[in-house]
Amino acid sequence: MISQSQLESYLWGAATLLRGYIDAGDYKQFIFPLLFYKRLCDVYDEELADALEESGGDQEYAALPEQHLFQIPEDAHWKATRTKVKNVGKAIQDALRAIETANPDTLYGVFGDAQWTNKDRLPDRMLRELIEHFSSQTLSLANCPEDELGVGYEFLIKKFADDSGHTAAEFYTNRTVVHLMTEMLEPKPGESIYDPTCGSAGMLLSAVAHLKRQNKEWRNLRLFGQERNLLTSAIGRMNLFLHGIEDFRIVRGDTLANPAFVEGDRLMQFDVVLANPPYSIKQWDRDAWSADPWGRNIYGTPPQGRADYAFWQHIIKSMKAKSGRCAILFPHGVLFRNEESAMREKLVAHDVVECVLGLGPNLFYNSPMEACVVICRMNKPKERRNKVLFINALNEVTRERAQSFLTNDHIQRIVSAYQDFCDEDGFARVVSNDEVREKASNLSIPLYVRADNGNCNGNGAAETVSLKQAIANWQESSMALRESMDGLFEVLEKGLSADDADGCRLKTDSENLRESAQSADSIGRTAQ
Repeated sequence: MISQSQLESYLWGAATLLRGYIDAGDYKQFIFPLLFYKRLCDVYDEELADALEESGGDQEYAALPEQHLFQIPEDAHWKATRTKVKNVGKAIQDALRAIETANPDTLYGVFGDAQWTNKDRLPDRMLRELIEHFSSQTLSLANCPEDELGVGYEFLIKKFADDSGHTAAEFYTNRTVVHLMTEMLEPKPGESIYDPTCGSAGMLLSAVAHLKRQNKEWRNLRLFGQERNLLTSAIGRMNLFLHGIEDFRIVRGDTLANPAFVEGDRLMQFDVVLANPPYSIKQWDRDAWSADPWGRNIYGTPPQGRADYAFWQHIIKSMKAKSGRCAILFPHGVLFRNEESAMREKLVAHDVVECVLGLGPNLFYNSPMEACVVICRMNKPKERRNKVLFINALNEVTRERAQSFLTNDHIQRIVSAYQDFCDEDGFARVVSNDEVREKASNLSIPLYVRADNGNCNGNGAAETVSLKQAIANWQESSMALRESMDGLFEVLEKGLSADDADGCRLKTDSENLRESAQSADSIGRTAQ
């Protein structure tokens, strides 16, 4: 049996063979399909051996489709591809397509659309080395159980994120933040879990992991995800399969333009929604949203340059009336931006916002900006109605080796504060919707609770922020702005176009400036 460290070394060793041939950001489109291909073939062989033993060597019985989770045509098996010495890329491509065709209901499109036949990028010699490297280990269930391989796959996803710079946010969200969001929502056995921008399916898997940790039934969870990027959606599907999960639906498509999960003339509704939507995308059909056929414009039409509230409203419409709850990872701007104030007023009036949690810096991938998690619940408990819990967890973050993350202690403190739903000086405060409305429905956390332990009186009410403190906050925002702009300039110096930079979840310099100014204005108005 392969140890976890051996597995990780083996997986990353495959990626290092590609160095010098293709960019680090492109490793994933070749390594993930090969890994999954090898796993499918090794498990097929394992099933074949088990069936032969069970039947006393009956080859026909062992080859029956019902003896195998997936069908592997003989000429598409790894062993057949391994014998190729010329046109290796075409052999791989043909084998992957044959396997997809043999399993149309489960594997169609799962291997992505990598250009295996491009010999300038993928010469035969390099592909043969890659195949031989993967052939050095047997990825059967006995030799590499699902949990271990799943952890190894997640390791690879993170390594690719570390290596690939600006593309990381497309398919990777800080796993400790995902863990926190899941712990706050507490998925239950048998529930439906949905991620409208699912990336590599890490949030869906976190719901499974939550139940496994509690030794509760997880196989009856119903997992649903939609992802616009073809490769990323394929990675998500492979990720779930490699974790031993079969009952799921991940659909490629644009959630705002063409939601995949509908029932008749309405959106499907789910028990739990976990999401990290792409930040402030500009290329979306705002005109169609203003007359959305699915009724998702319940609070209004977001500005063209920021689709955040389009995703937010889509999520609210996707929650069940009684059990529906969501955790959405956003940048802080959604809490206070003036251009979305009218929609925010309706959101507060609807009384679905249950908790606004501010996290520390650098938890968004490759960006210094601070993130927030918004928890919404369609049917709040009676004692929480017309109230919002604000948690300022700015200091609950650890940074090691240029990586920021939440420790288990951080997560436990935040989850406990959310579950207790009461005031905690300098950390958490329960605020009435009336008070929020008095502040023009501004949900900016420093208006209600500050993390310096000097902002609350005995009743937990926020004291007036001093001018000195407002200036300090402005300086802090300016520092974050400078860091973000430095990162942007680095991206531009590497030859990326402005469109590429827009595609990232990094802020542009003008967006940073606007939001830093608005944040300072919010605090400044409180100080007056």
